[in-house]
Amino acid sequence: MQFTTLAAFALAATVSVHGAPFYKRIAQVISDSTTKWESACDTAGGGAQCNQVAVASFGTLLAAPGPCEQQNAADNMIDLAKTLNNNADMIKFAQIFAQQPRNSPTSLSVPYCQSAPRNTELNGLYQCQFQGDNPTTFVGSIAVGGNGTIPFGMSAAVNPAGSCPANPSGPIADGSQLVDITQNPGVGGTTVSSSTTSGSNSTSIATPSATPSSTSSDSDCEEDPTDSMTTVSPTMSATSAAAVAPSATSSSASANFKLANGQNAQKLNAQFATLTASSSCTEGTNACVNGAFAQCVGGTYVTQSCGSGLTCAALPLVNSAGTSITCTTNSDALARIAATGAQGGLTG
Repeated sequence: MQFTTLAAFALAATVSVHGAPFYKRIAQVISDSTTKWESACDTAGGGAQCNQVAVASFGTLLAAPGPCEQQNAADNMIDLAKTLNNNADMIKFAQIFAQQPRNSPTSLSVPYCQSAPRNTELNGLYQCQFQGDNPTTFVGSIAVGGNGTIPFGMSAAVNPAGSCPANPSGPIADGSQLVDITQNPGVGGTTVSSSTTSGSNSTSIATPSATPSSTSSDSDCEEDPTDSMTTVSPTMSATSAAAVAPSATSSSASANFKLANGQNAQKLNAQFATLTASSSCTEGTNACVNGAFAQCVGGTYVTQSCGSGLTCAALPLVNSAGTSITCTTNSDALARIAATGAQGGLTG
């Protein structure tokens, strides 16, 4: 029997019949966390990469990703900034993103990453917690002092509990965005370190762990639609996503992939139109469900609103073969698909 819509949020709330505390899921509109970074990236000339990195990054704030995925995403944001004349605003907003609280499935504090970032601009940064998170117990019922309860490089618990360098007074209000509270990342200036070179667009950004494909280079780190047509959900996980500059393709391939991208995006959108929150799915995969960005957790979709005026859609990549799943306007999605030569609108 299919799970009900309520069951799709099984991780959202858990109640013990034996009088244990009530746990609620503490969440946010994750797409709001990268809006300012993406705007700065667009202004700096980042093009299509801006949205790709932004979407991959905000997915790491969900409950399922590991404790270092958010830091890895912030590293990717800074990597791209360094290819765009070391854009200071992009670096600043990436530093703040690295400190944004993550969703908590059980109103417990979320563990800290236990490894160093690639970029020194992120040294000493760790996420704040939401005010509704239990300050003395972390996800997994781990007491303060246990593994993952003290940020990397520190020898004592965070004080005050739930604070972070950008908000040193304590945790932030449930569901709020740190970047709306402050635009001071809580560290020295955003001077770019000499340890990471800006080089070409594809040298410093991590390569994603995507499903290989014989028909798509997947160099922009979105799922390969030709592989995912046999399943309802995409094959690319937001928890491992990172966007890179498109790789070089032959002239004949360049002439052919744009139309294929548009048609594959249409096929994905047609599949997404059949999904509900109770649809079965593969752990960690992404999709669009009723206009919301969705990630598969526990075999069912957990959705996140794209925000006012936006909808979730599969879009064709511009410079290489493949598609992306992102929040955009309906008119933008239609225009991008039409620009490939594909006919039939959003779903073909």
